[in-house]
Amino acid sequence: MRLDILQQYETQTKCLVALDSIIFGFDGEELKLLLVKRGIENEQNTWSLMGGWVQPEESLEEASSRILYELTTLSDIYLEQLYTFGAPQRDPVERTVSVAYFALINVDDYDNKISKSYEAQWFSMQELPPLLFDHGMMVERAIQHLRYKASQHPIGFELLPEKFTIPQLQKLYEAIFGTELDKRNFSRKLLSTNLLIKLDEKQRGYSKKGAYFYKIDEEKYQKQFNNFLNFLPGNAS
Repeated sequence: MRLDILQQYETQTKCLVALDSIIFGFDGEELKLLLVKRGIENEQNTWSLMGGWVQPEESLEEASSRILYELTTLSDIYLEQLYTFGAPQRDPVERTVSVAYFALINVDDYDNKISKSYEAQWFSMQELPPLLFDHGMMVERAIQHLRYKASQHPIGFELLPEKFTIPQLQKLYEAIFGTELDKRNFSRKLLSTNLLIKLDEKQRGYSKKGAYFYKIDEEKYQKQFNNFLNFLPGNAS
């Protein structure tokens, strides 16, 4: 019986396991995607997600963190497993199954920490270059998942600095959902929840009067997040 089981393993086709990470960032104006040149792209204008192969001694989580660090020098970033892509011809070189992860970071917090060794670069979600293999499908699935999570959980604030303006917050959710929100209605409803703490400081250069900075009241936000769902597309009253 034991020999039969081992023989079954020996007769199976070997398959590589890769990891690809979709790193979203927000710079206060628009949603961006971090891409890299790994040297395996067929054409000069083709870019790639953060990717590599799992080593025998690694867990998926360990491999995803290692690969991201090797390509960008970024560390201590929360990566969430998204989906597994396993189409037989997704990698024309070798049969490879890819486990995709995604993360949300604030561009200003990490931009100066990103290594330029692999030409890591932020791209606007509105102007993405051609992507390697099925990476475009990965990004599309990640966007759909991001929209779902942003409509159910306070995940969007991972993309904001500690202090932000209401216009910045509105631009963030407009970028995530790909739609325009009414400025006055958004501001009025948001302030009515009392989930934000208004600061004395204003954003310079935004307008003649300037826009006040706010920060999240963490305690209220965790307890009353459902109040915020009214601002999101499909949930507005």
